[in-house]
Amino acid sequence: MRKIIFTIIFILIQVYVHAAYILVPMDESQKNHLKAYGITYWVLSNGAEAFWLLNYEGGSFAFRAIPSFESECKTRGISYKIISDGEFANIRQEIANPEVNQDVIKLEKAPKICVYTPDVNDFGEKIQPWDDAVTLVLTYAEIPYDVVYDREVLEDKLAEYDWLHLHHEDFTGQYGKFYASYSTAAWYKIQVEKSEALAKSLGFSKVSQCKLAVAKKIKEFVGGGGFMFAMCSATDSYDIALAAEGVDICAQIFDGDGADPNMNSKMNYDKCLAFKDWTLVTNPMEYEFSSIDHTTDRPIQPENDYFTLFDFSAKWDPIPTMLTQNHTRTVKGFMGQTTAFKKQYVKPGVLVMGETASMNEVRYIHNEYGYGTWTFYGGHDPEDYQHRVNDPPTDLDLHPNSPGYRLILNNILFPAAKKKQRKT
Repeated sequence: MRKIIFTIIFILIQVYVHAAYILVPMDESQKNHLKAYGITYWVLSNGAEAFWLLNYEGGSFAFRAIPSFESECKTRGISYKIISDGEFANIRQEIANPEVNQDVIKLEKAPKICVYTPDVNDFGEKIQPWDDAVTLVLTYAEIPYDVVYDREVLEDKLAEYDWLHLHHEDFTGQYGKFYASYSTAAWYKIQVEKSEALAKSLGFSKVSQCKLAVAKKIKEFVGGGGFMFAMCSATDSYDIALAAEGVDICAQIFDGDGADPNMNSKMNYDKCLAFKDWTLVTNPMEYEFSSIDHTTDRPIQPENDYFTLFDFSAKWDPIPTMLTQNHTRTVKGFMGQTTAFKKQYVKPGVLVMGETASMNEVRYIHNEYGYGTWTFYGGHDPEDYQHRVNDPPTDLDLHPNSPGYRLILNNILFPAAKKKQRKT
C-alpha cells in the first residue's frame, strides 16, 4: 500500500512538473466568464504573475499550475486546462506570428480598486434605490474594492488607488433630474438632505460646487496616471460639470436660486474629456441632462438592440484590444439614464470601441488623459434592459457568460498589464 501511495504521489509530482500552466479559456467553452476574471485577479493578489492571451480563445488567461490555484478554479466553478511548459511555449509562439492578430500581455500586479458611491445613510439604508453594475460584478467575481465619496476624493484619498469607478452619479448637482417623478419619495428627500449637509461640511454653499470640485480632483487623478471608468449618467454628467464651471445650470428647485438663462452659450467644451458642442436640457422637469445622450428617441425594439465591438490590432493597439476582449463581437444593448452617446458630440481623437452604427450612436469609448486613461460605457445594467428605480438587483448566477459584463471586467484587469505594453 505504501508503495502504491508513493507511486501516486510521484505521478502527481510529474504531472505538475510537466503540466506547468493553468489555461483559462474565455471562448464559448468557459462555464463562468465573470468568475474567470476574479480568479486571475486573485492569482495576481497572491503575488504571482498571469498572462492575458489577447484574441486567443476569447482572450484567455494563463498562470502557473500551482495546486492552490487549481483548487480555487474548481471552487469557483471555472473551466480550465492543465498544459505543459512546452504546450504553453507553443501557444506563445503561435501568438507571436506577425500574421496572427493576437498577443500575450503579462499581468504583474492586482490593481487597487475603489468605487465612488454614497454607500449608505445614517440608518444603514441605501441612499439611492438602484444597483450599480460594476459593484454587482465585482462582488460576483470576488474582486475586492473600497468605497470612496466626496470627502475622500477631496482629501486626496484617490492617490491610494489605481482604478476608480464612478457609480451612477449626477455631477451637476441636479440629483439625477429625478424631481418630476420622485421629489416626494423618501429616498429622494434623504439624498438631497445628505448631499447638502455633506457639501456644507466640506465648505461649499451648493452641492453643484462640491461636485465640480470632486470632478476636478478625479480629473487630476486620471492626469496623474489613474484609470477611471464610468457608466450611465456618471459619463455625460461628469463632462457637463467640468464644462459648466463658473456657470449656474441648476434651477431653483435644485439649489435655491435660478439658473443662468444664457448657460448654453457659456459652456467650455475644452474642459471636457469626451464630448463637444452639446447643449444642455434646461427644463428642470425633463429627465435628461443634455443632447449627448441617445435614449428617448432610439427607433429600435429591445429584441433588436445590439452594438458591435470594433476589432483592433493586438500587437499594435494592445489597450483597446484588452478593453474589447470577448467571446462575441455583438453585445446585447441595454438602457440607462444615459444609454448611448450621439456620435456627433464625441470629440475627435476619442477612441470608439463599440457602436450601434445604424443609429449613429456610440456605446463604449476610451482615451488617454495625461498619464492615465478614462473609459465611458453607456447604459446601466448589461443584463437588465430597462432597469428602473427600486427594481431588484440582477442575479449574475443567471448570467455568468454575459458579454456586456465582460467589458466592465476587462477594465478591471487592464491596469495590471505591464506598463510598457499599455502604451499606444
